[in-house]
Amino acid sequence: MKANTSVPVHEIIATRRSPRSFNETATISNDDLTAILEAARWAPSAFNGQPWRFFVGKRGDEVFGQIMTSLGDFNKSWAKNSSALILVAGKTVKDDGAIYADYQFDCGLAVAQLVIETHHRGLIAHQMTGFDKDKARANVAMAAELVPVVVVAIGKQDAPEKLSGPLLEREQAKRERLPLSEIVIQGLPA
Repeated sequence: MKANTSVPVHEIIATRRSPRSFNETATISNDDLTAILEAARWAPSAFNGQPWRFFVGKRGDEVFGQIMTSLGDFNKSWAKNSSALILVAGKTVKDDGAIYADYQFDCGLAVAQLVIETHHRGLIAHQMTGFDKDKARANVAMAAELVPVVVVAIGKQDAPEKLSGPLLEREQAKRERLPLSEIVIQGLPA
């Protein structure tokens, strides 16, 4: 379903969703996964600090299981069917020892590009903050200078009807955003 935008935007942005119905038999190729991570690598970052770090697991491997066990029960119920899970962490201290105050913003930019490349490749991505950060850190033996930020599930979309209850309701909900008039405080073109 295409977003009802006030003016035309890129097709990927207009059609992108964060579905939860993943095809549990679909796999992701190393080429696709590498391209998705490469898109994230080239995201803009303050002073080119590139604070993002990625822990990548494909369904069935050890890292996938480590990330999966850190998810909240609601997210576990559907994310288990994704082809890959990516735990994104950020460096909170710059190489010169200064605090990296904007690491979450920069990680968000990397995830945005990761998501767009994922959808460009005919796959879907769903970002999650519903996970136990301490457990994720311990499970993947994350270095002390990193902080878990988000987990992204990637895979092939499946039929929404494979879900039920609140999952199905969310999957079929109308895609909505606040109008520009509510989020642009000053300078909205007339």
